[in-house]
Amino acid sequence: MERRRFLLGAAGAGVGAVGLSAPAIAQGAKYRWRLVSSYPKSLDMFFGAAELFADNVREATEGNIDISVYAAGEIVPAAQGLDAVSDGTVELCHTASNHYIGKDPTFAFGTTLPFGLNSRQQDAWLTEGGGQELLDKFYAKYNVRSFPCGNVGAQMGGWFRKEIKSIEDLAGLKFRIGGLAGQVIQKLGVVPQQIPAGDIYPALERGTIDAAEFVGPYDDEKLGFNKVAPYYYYPGWWEGNSTITLFMQSAIWDELPPHYQAIIKLAAARVNEWMQARYDDRNPAALRRLVAAGVQLRAFPDDMFEAGFTAAQEMFDEIAAQNADFKEIYDHVIAYRQQQYSWWQFAEHKYDDMMISALRRRR
Repeated sequence: MERRRFLLGAAGAGVGAVGLSAPAIAQGAKYRWRLVSSYPKSLDMFFGAAELFADNVREATEGNIDISVYAAGEIVPAAQGLDAVSDGTVELCHTASNHYIGKDPTFAFGTTLPFGLNSRQQDAWLTEGGGQELLDKFYAKYNVRSFPCGNVGAQMGGWFRKEIKSIEDLAGLKFRIGGLAGQVIQKLGVVPQQIPAGDIYPALERGTIDAAEFVGPYDDEKLGFNKVAPYYYYPGWWEGNSTITLFMQSAIWDELPPHYQAIIKLAAARVNEWMQARYDDRNPAALRRLVAAGVQLRAFPDDMFEAGFTAAQEMFDEIAAQNADFKEIYDHVIAYRQQQYSWWQFAEHKYDDMMISALRRRR
């Protein structure tokens, strides 16, 4: 009952006049909802985050909100969770909003942009910087509300069957990479491929693709990519953070009593914190195991980073010129990025850089 006590206590402290005593909650209406995840059960961080959210809500409401969680494909395919919520098939989904840029590239902002914010900056933008309000305005067109509900942090650049020494080595490279990142890297000569997580390993093994990015050491090790592609590149500049979103039908949200709305928000926020902490805890050990097993760890060439940054800015300007929703949020988040890094260079980044250098000297 520790999670329940946390949620009830935090909600009571943070929502002001809303009363959240257990007896009051127990007298409320019964809700039975279905939540579809965009991820398989084998990805325990992603699927586990959805389960943790459901558990927190169930315990905090004394079972009055009971959420059943379904893996990708059990009710709808992985990339159709948003549609299922929007059209009323299910009440909730747990997904990355950038899966839906085919509908509108503005969906990218709920996850991240290439060369966007890091995970702490993204959380600050969403919770304090006005980002969530902008997203809710856009998502209202699709009859959904959204809540940050997980973050993987900065991603790795992916697995390559051959070494990448310069930008010329990207020409014609078949690379499993999605979203706006695929469109950016295509400008560098790459041939982007859209492949579900479960099909990446055999595609690499057969040579159908030359490279693939997924998330980071913990998940990549579980999927075994090191067995078929020896070079592991960093960083994944296309996802300096990766926010996972909980989408909920707007009509259901609007009908909820305020104390249940508070619990939904707090449960999602708890999972958002949990997922990043868990990745931060698990990734270092996973990376050590991969390197010990013979993985060749490499940084992307500087010319690739510079060319990618230029290509991304050009593409974003092109989209913004044609899409008012994209432009509104893009202008806001880019100004926020500038503000953040004007500060981080003096504190967070400088401290980390000094610590890394100091630890290297003492090895």
